[in-house]
Amino acid sequence: MKIEIEYNYKEILIPDYEKIIRRVVEEALDYENCPYETQVYVLLTDNEEIHQVNLAQRQIDRPTDVLSFPMAEYTHPADFSDLEEREPDAFHPETGELMLGDILISMDKVREQAAEYGHSEKRELAFLVAHSMLHLMGYDHMEEEERQEMERKQEEILSRCGYVREG
Repeated sequence: MKIEIEYNYKEILIPDYEKIIRRVVEEALDYENCPYETQVYVLLTDNEEIHQVNLAQRQIDRPTDVLSFPMAEYTHPADFSDLEEREPDAFHPETGELMLGDILISMDKVREQAAEYGHSEKRELAFLVAHSMLHLMGYDHMEEEERQEMERKQEEILSRCGYVREG
């Protein structure tokens, strides 16, 4: 598994951010029984940069907490059964790894939302990674039923990693 993490933020907000990201990515993949070695790129940035990406990619003119850019489309969320046939370009030609996609996280939002929800910045970062990993595996939350399923899975992944809601 290859997890590339780029830190483009003015300060080290969470000293063990790499450990948290790696733990949650690995747990999400295990949770969904991903049968492949994978590649994931994670960029930790600020509100300004994520705002620009949100505007350019989604035409939404404001910062957001996390953006997910999956490399593959799924018939059903986390259904890897025919992915090699349907999405051959999602696999690295030299390593054969499934290139899941990219995750962009605003560390400004991590700080803001941790304070707003009354939990640690570590827990907020872990939550955003779990949320985004589910998106990279085909989950969405456009419908109420999808939202509930995603929330349940996020909480189970976080619980398995030890990042439970505080208070």
